[in-house]
Amino acid sequence: MSPTEETLLDLSLSRGSLDRSQAARREPDVLQRALKSSRTRVLDLADGRVRTCRVDGQLRLVLRQPGIEDSRPLGFWLGRDQDGVDYVALVHDDPTAPDRPDTSAKGWRTLREAGAELNDTEAGVFTTALALAQWHARHPHCPRCGSPTEVVEAGWMRRCPEDGSEHHPRTDAAIIVAVTDRDNRLLLARGPHWPETRMSVLAGFVEAGESLESAVAREVHEEVGIRVQDITYRGNQPWPFPASLMVGFTARAVDVELHIDGEEIVQAEWFSRGELGWAVRTEQIALPPRVSIARRLIEDWFGDELEPEPGYEGPRTVAPR
Repeated sequence: MSPTEETLLDLSLSRGSLDRSQAARREPDVLQRALKSSRTRVLDLADGRVRTCRVDGQLRLVLRQPGIEDSRPLGFWLGRDQDGVDYVALVHDDPTAPDRPDTSAKGWRTLREAGAELNDTEAGVFTTALALAQWHARHPHCPRCGSPTEVVEAGWMRRCPEDGSEHHPRTDAAIIVAVTDRDNRLLLARGPHWPETRMSVLAGFVEAGESLESAVAREVHEEVGIRVQDITYRGNQPWPFPASLMVGFTARAVDVELHIDGEEIVQAEWFSRGELGWAVRTEQIALPPRVSIARRLIEDWFGDELEPEPGYEGPRTVAPR
């Protein structure tokens, strides 16, 4: 799909720049060689967090040179940058290990907290490391025979020693859509387990045998009971919580009367730009984190960034809709 002027090209988690050469990771000792080189940069991952710091105001990952104990944790070769520097992630998931990082210490952040601020390379490094770690944690056994599988191809595959089957990291496609009506109002909704003020655009998983556009139309109709048209692709980004690819769209509502399903959605409302701006500034509504494609779709419709107003002490009455 060729980019157009409508495509969001700089989504937070879509900016990875490493060469993830399949040929390189198939080399049997690529990970071991990388861990013996002082040029390699190692990312330590524990509890879904990595260590970060600020350098001249820019949030950066704390990457280090390999050490003598780095062959013990589960490791992945993430790729190589344009200068030939290898990047490796080590997963510290053993709570009894004496050298396990203390992720409650200052500077340890999740991808949701750090992803939007990191540069292209480091956003991709963190995203890929977390995606692989999530997959390995959930797929330790062969789905065919149940035998424990072994990690091969520098962390990019698991192989069953019993039946020889090969298993690759999975990615679940999901759509996310900013729906507007004929008056260019935006539809926002809240799931049942979200805080009462949190609202976002609609989203859902693509089902078997379904196209992306069909998934958009189905999910919107199932969740809020309206039909949509003019479905337009806007961009995509990985969302490793645990293993999604979020594909963003806009769509125009054919009808506007909402019929909320009550299970996946418990609240949904139409907002004009003025209404949403007021609701966010006065903290009546909290938007998704800035790292998400949901936030980008909302702010792209709004035409500017949306943030609470610091020090606001006015009334918290609900803005008129």
